[in-house]
Amino acid sequence: MRAEEKSMPSVVEGLRAAVTGQVIDNPDAMGAYRRDECLMTPAGDPLVVVRAQSRDDVIATLRVAQATRTPVVTRGAGTGLAGAANALDGCIVLSMAGMNEIASIDPVARTATVQPGVLNGDLYRAARELGLWYVPDPGSRDISTIGGNVATNAGGMCCARYGVTADHVLQLTAVVPGGEVITVGSSTRKNTAGLDLLRLLVGSEGTLGVIVEATVRLLPWPSGRATVAASFPTVRAAVDAVLELNESADPTAVELMDRTTVRAVNAMTKMGLDESAGAVLLIECTGGQAAQDAEECAARARKHGATEVFHTSDPDEGEALMLARRVAFTALERLGTTLLDDVCVPVHRLPELLAAIDRAAEANSVVIGTFGHAADGNLHPTIVFDASEAGALERARAAFDAIVSATLELDGTISGEHGIGSLKSAYLSQQVGEFEHSLMAGIKAVFDPHGVLNPGRGY
Repeated sequence: MRAEEKSMPSVVEGLRAAVTGQVIDNPDAMGAYRRDECLMTPAGDPLVVVRAQSRDDVIATLRVAQATRTPVVTRGAGTGLAGAANALDGCIVLSMAGMNEIASIDPVARTATVQPGVLNGDLYRAARELGLWYVPDPGSRDISTIGGNVATNAGGMCCARYGVTADHVLQLTAVVPGGEVITVGSSTRKNTAGLDLLRLLVGSEGTLGVIVEATVRLLPWPSGRATVAASFPTVRAAVDAVLELNESADPTAVELMDRTTVRAVNAMTKMGLDESAGAVLLIECTGGQAAQDAEECAARARKHGATEVFHTSDPDEGEALMLARRVAFTALERLGTTLLDDVCVPVHRLPELLAAIDRAAEANSVVIGTFGHAADGNLHPTIVFDASEAGALERARAAFDAIVSATLELDGTISGEHGIGSLKSAYLSQQVGEFEHSLMAGIKAVFDPHGVLNPGRGY
């Protein structure tokens, strides 16, 4: 019998003896924990699933993993889009979904301390009840966890004005391989003591430690909110308008949907968006000048040929409009198999990126629906194809590769908010450089000398 076969029972038995949470080794029951939402990346068969209920469960799991050299894949809600939470053959899948308590919200300090399994939307709503605002708002807000958001450094619609998740995390408590507990960052608004280990953990995709608690900053709930919906004859006209918006206003969100996406959203929601438009912009303004800023944005949209412009200061109407953008990916998924990209370029180079997306679609005979955060140059071209058609997967992958290559040529990044996972690990050295890539591997070796945490993912 091979050594690894001898060790397999001891891993499960060791976990059952040490963990108070649920330990699952039934193959059928473990099937739900094999992969995240990225269906185009490989997923293995886990040895066991641990549903952690406490920090002690995480400590115990990592001690067993270290002692037996068993890889650990940490999982939140499984909403990731880059394959970072896909199981590896023979691994421990460590589910953090059960650690879902909001420990405290401090209205004076404007902070919240939460366990990693808390849903983003639940924290958003709990803060709002106290007149506060948790700003990071990925499209998956109602189903993705804070721990997962931190692990991928998730973005969202408000990034251009307020930044990504990392800009709202003050302090993290994490467990590193072997079971040591570390706390990084500070509850203060400013902190320049030592190397920034906090920023290393944020976006590390479960490769350096397992987050068990996060303290995040909150903002006052905005005093006003106004929303603009503008239809343009072409995507280029919409982008030209985006490039001018900041000359007269400071919108919180500027979201773009092309015609393919608009039609998919209409088919799913019956919202009645303008399907004849080449693109639709959804613009949200917040604060005391929200109504005035929205009027300025509407004027800029008309200047650049918008055929229909609607703006409202009614928060419910505004939320209904922004919902169209939140469901864009779900709507496109209804059209066939999807391969979602996440690329970001300097905003003034968006026209070039959009042209490259069009070329990729035409050259590979695939449909691409494009939507995303136009204000910060982060787009999500979504390749839609029939997986049962001979050669369709290969054409989709070729289009994906072409978009990533074009992004790098435009001084962009291969990921604006979804992370690298296993989907894009092959491209990373092209962006950051071979030596820089090796530095990342060296940092991981300090945290995880035996390579048990999510090996082969991210970098």
